[in-house]
Amino acid sequence: MAVIKPIRPLRGAGRRSGKPVVESRLQDFVVITGFSGAGKSTAMNVFEDAGYFCVDNLPPEMIRSLVELFVHKGSKVERAAVVSDVRGGQYFEALRAVVDDLDVLGLNHHLLFLEASEQTLVTRYKETRRRHPLAPEGSVAAGVASERALLEPLRSRADLVIDTTGMSAAMLRGKIADEFLPRQKTGRMAVTFMSFGFKHGPPREEDLAFDVRFLANPHYEPQLRELTGLDQRVVEYIGLDGRLEELYVRLNGLLDFLLPQYVAEGKAHLVIAIGCTGGRHRSVAIAEHLAERYRDADDLDVAVAHRDIDRPPRGGA
Repeated sequence: MAVIKPIRPLRGAGRRSGKPVVESRLQDFVVITGFSGAGKSTAMNVFEDAGYFCVDNLPPEMIRSLVELFVHKGSKVERAAVVSDVRGGQYFEALRAVVDDLDVLGLNHHLLFLEASEQTLVTRYKETRRRHPLAPEGSVAAGVASERALLEPLRSRADLVIDTTGMSAAMLRGKIADEFLPRQKTGRMAVTFMSFGFKHGPPREEDLAFDVRFLANPHYEPQLRELTGLDQRVVEYIGLDGRLEELYVRLNGLLDFLLPQYVAEGKAHLVIAIGCTGGRHRSVAIAEHLAERYRDADDLDVAVAHRDIDRPPRGGA
């Protein structure tokens, strides 16, 4: 699953005692940085949706000016987030000094660093057909390599590092909300039931994962192979020998116990992954069943995602 590495304790959770150097209404200031293509825009959208004052692509020297406005006596901004990255050019090196300034001022702030594997970053750039800011005329891989050398010193200063390799935008939003945004004990928890195929690699963003490859496989029935777990004929085939119903008895009981515990804990987002061989039949049917079962729960916001349902049925599925 995606890796979240606390480089040092979040300042909001355990900062040094004593009064701030400046008095301000600003309660939280988040600086978002990291690799191009790692999800910084998605991260900013999370804070914007939560009511933060947000600014994208802000050079570090301008961050200083923005903070001065926020701590001004007449400012009404209580929460803010900015994205600063290599698009800031020569100003980027100054970002470390800006973080030092925020420490000195005693303002409650966090540095969020987003990264991903080189292959993931290259693939994302190819899909969007965008040029890498550090290699506008060269290869994306060369740009990623240059960016890695530039970012390494800043990465070590981060309060939180999130590796977004294999994460969808929705999963990243959930992780950031879970880590940074206020948690309401009586609030609704977002639950995603995600189907996947083991032959295409394990999921990286799951909190719970269940392997259902022991169930009857519709792939070996010619009339069912091209269908998916969204088709009732596939569902009926999976359940012919009774093991699917037995699974539901046990799985429903487990989730009936676990989900309220997570809600009471204040967890913001939960991903429950269901895996079969190809991710098109058994896992899809079960993810749909579970999503339907919990969709009307008062304390849950339920979604379903099928990671591999559109992959062609080659080999075992």
